[in-house]
Amino acid sequence: MGRSDLERLSRDELIELVLRLQRPEKTSRTSSKPPATDRKERREQSKPGGAKPGHEGHSRGMSEDPDAVVAHRPDRCVCCGGGLHGDLPAEVVSVSERIELPAVMPVVTQHRRLAVHCPTCGARVVGPVPEVARGTPFGPRLHAVATYLKTFQALSYERLQAALSDLFGLRLSQGGLMNLLRRAQGRFRPGREEAVSTLRRAAVVASDETGVRIEGSNAFHWVFHAADAVVHTASPTRGAIVVREMMDGHRPAVWISDRYTAQQGHAAEHQTCLAHLARDVAYVVETSDDPVPWRLQLWLQSVFALAERVTDLAASTLAAKRRSLDRQLGAILATPSRCDLTRDLQAKIGRARHQLLVFLVHPGAVEPTNNGSERLLRPSVVQRKVTNGYRAMWAAEGEAAIRTVVDTARLTGRSPFGTILKTVGA
Repeated sequence: MGRSDLERLSRDELIELVLRLQRPEKTSRTSSKPPATDRKERREQSKPGGAKPGHEGHSRGMSEDPDAVVAHRPDRCVCCGGGLHGDLPAEVVSVSERIELPAVMPVVTQHRRLAVHCPTCGARVVGPVPEVARGTPFGPRLHAVATYLKTFQALSYERLQAALSDLFGLRLSQGGLMNLLRRAQGRFRPGREEAVSTLRRAAVVASDETGVRIEGSNAFHWVFHAADAVVHTASPTRGAIVVREMMDGHRPAVWISDRYTAQQGHAAEHQTCLAHLARDVAYVVETSDDPVPWRLQLWLQSVFALAERVTDLAASTLAAKRRSLDRQLGAILATPSRCDLTRDLQAKIGRARHQLLVFLVHPGAVEPTNNGSERLLRPSVVQRKVTNGYRAMWAAEGEAAIRTVVDTARLTGRSPFGTILKTVGA
């Protein structure tokens, strides 16, 4: 906008323009921007580290089953110098431990086929090809370690190559590593199909997506999860077609997501993520002196407080509280305002009004936020930042299958590496 354009503006338009320019930038607290974008401001306002006054200290617990126990007992009295024989009763005064990792070296088993001459007929007989010689020379634990480091520690091929060399003395080419990982990823397809089948029977499903680079192009990493299944999938699109293909006609009772259009209309009811709305409200509260956003913030605080004890209340009580909260929200949304940010916020919340309190109808089964999906996506976001995405679609799909099986197993308390080793070695 040039000087001549500014001169043509009216007084009210100039005031509005100045107010817009004075609005603060959005942060992770007032929008969906990642916390890394406002880390500098947090550093400047940070408090000294360490335990706060009154904090109860914690120490590492001692091992209940140590590999070795060494008793250190005195052999002479410090008072008279007399000998203290080993049969005297003793008491434990203190216990300390030293923990060490053993040197890990690859175990190489060489299989040799032998040939002998038959003493009867003189024929040369060769031993059968051993089963281990028919496939890869690398065992299941090596496949599991490489898969774990690549997928869950976000190592690039170069760093993975260096880690295997430095830690275990294994020297593999990047092409060899790629083949090893591709073989391992194939073992996770049945587990992924089982998780997808479970998801398509779920009554409550939540979903979210994040951007990722695949084959040098922008693509998306999606996550869908229910009470007993988590499914990750890579797709070149962010459209609703991804949801339709994943659910294959199944319509859950409730869908949880943000307000993105592609994630709407896939269930009988929809619970909009209240955390997203709370950040939008926080931004308007900081930017405007209008009382309406402040009232919306107090309303959301009441909703979150109710969500913490939703399973402790009777259905009739929850129904009454839902009606009361809806009436309060209606009054707030009907309040006139001269602030354009407030009016936009009222319109946004008004469009989602019937999706805000669905969790009260399904206490304990439906969350008021979609934070669960965001937590499941966070490792993929870290992977994207560290490795800058995937060279090939098969790698993105393979890692999605691994995360599907591992995150589904985590719902029952199983560890990531244990799940990977069991799957690869099956």
